[in-house]
Amino acid sequence: MRKIKVRLRPIVDKINLPTVLKTAILPGDTLERLFIATQAGEIFYIGDGDIRTFLDIRQRIIKLGGSGGGYDERGLLGLAFHPAFFYNGLLYLHYSAAGTQGPGALPKSFNPDPCDPDTLNLRWTNRGTQYDHIDTVEEWILTSNGQPQKRRTLLNLRRPFSNHNGVNSLNFSPETGRLVLTTGDGGSGYDPFNLSQDQMEIAGKIIEIDVAKHTSINNPPVVSRFYELPIPIQETLTVIAKGVRNIPGISFQRNYNQYIKYAGNVGQDLVESIFSFVHYKPIPVTQLTQTSLMEPAPDEEGVINFGWRGWEGSFPTSIIRGCSANPSLDQKTIAFYNEAVKTSVKRIPPLISYFHQDSRPDKFKGTALTGVQPYTGNGIPALTGSVVFTDLLRREDSQTQNKGVLAYTRVRPDCERNDFSVIETDYNFGAQPSYYVSLGTNLDQSRLYLGVYSSMKVTDLNQGSIFEIIP
Repeated sequence: MRKIKVRLRPIVDKINLPTVLKTAILPGDTLERLFIATQAGEIFYIGDGDIRTFLDIRQRIIKLGGSGGGYDERGLLGLAFHPAFFYNGLLYLHYSAAGTQGPGALPKSFNPDPCDPDTLNLRWTNRGTQYDHIDTVEEWILTSNGQPQKRRTLLNLRRPFSNHNGVNSLNFSPETGRLVLTTGDGGSGYDPFNLSQDQMEIAGKIIEIDVAKHTSINNPPVVSRFYELPIPIQETLTVIAKGVRNIPGISFQRNYNQYIKYAGNVGQDLVESIFSFVHYKPIPVTQLTQTSLMEPAPDEEGVINFGWRGWEGSFPTSIIRGCSANPSLDQKTIAFYNEAVKTSVKRIPPLISYFHQDSRPDKFKGTALTGVQPYTGNGIPALTGSVVFTDLLRREDSQTQNKGVLAYTRVRPDCERNDFSVIETDYNFGAQPSYYVSLGTNLDQSRLYLGVYSSMKVTDLNQGSIFEIIP
């Protein structure tokens, strides 16, 4: 694929780790403004050349970086503006709630062993006490005095581990007008309880929420499974996809009279993957719960399946062990063979996968997918119609500076899998690390925004910068 060069135009710096970048027009305003949500719980917007605080919920966010040396995947993870935000002032937040810290679902890290079936079929027991934290999805409204206020809670989700909560996790579907929640598999590694494939588990799914239905519902119970929800809440939910490991949101690209959907799946040890699909048949959660005890399980035809945990992108999920006789080589053992077989014909293949180890001179060694956005603008003609994505960190043995990666791919007319290419940038970050942590667009997807952080620790404050990607 053609190599493309772009520039990074600085917009703002010295903010906390930016998790969501998107634009909206404030009620009574005439300008489309860039909004920036940070993991710590602040939401800013760019107005008249300066940065202004829109909402600060840091007191509502769980204490971040309390363990693990400051690295954390919790916090303010999702921000979405209602399609009619200009008229109704409604917006939606997804965050890890303060005061909900638990001990976690397992006493130690999970290491699957294909020779020991007991390690492959774990169950999440004592959920009421054995969990890491609670995520909440809320509806807020911009009041007449310009101050956002919480209106109601849509969901309270119990999470088994601290990681894989998703990021940029709330987006509205231009097809259905519904709020789309993307949830990771609950965390640890290798999805210990196989939550992503269990149709009753909320974890590891892409879910539509009809925010216009049963609007009087508030303060829902804390749950981890669909059947634990009251029926009126179940009636607002449908499942689009399963088999998700961890996901940097979902994006939509108009293609004539339909929309192509893009969703990335962060990899375990081998690959990062981007999936695309057009047609799907969402299953109402009420239907799932009513048929949950049926044997055999009802057909889920039409629901998109990314294949995890049996598949990591295009590969059966593998455990990697070093070869003691030759440190330059490693051994890959299929971790969940039976699950890979079971989901082999149910899953969709990725549009692209890029590798953690890749010796090809025109590629890169990836770390973690952090953003996927279509670009339909004409400002960068070589990118028009492409799908742009970011990776946290380019792995280079000889590289002294830690720097993320900007790249792109395209959907082929025959819908087959495609290649990808690195997008070169001109910005000099100097000796400072530059992890690419988020990617966003404006309303018509004609502009691209990049979020960069100079530390992997959320406790290292005010080290974030926002750039616009320009010709």
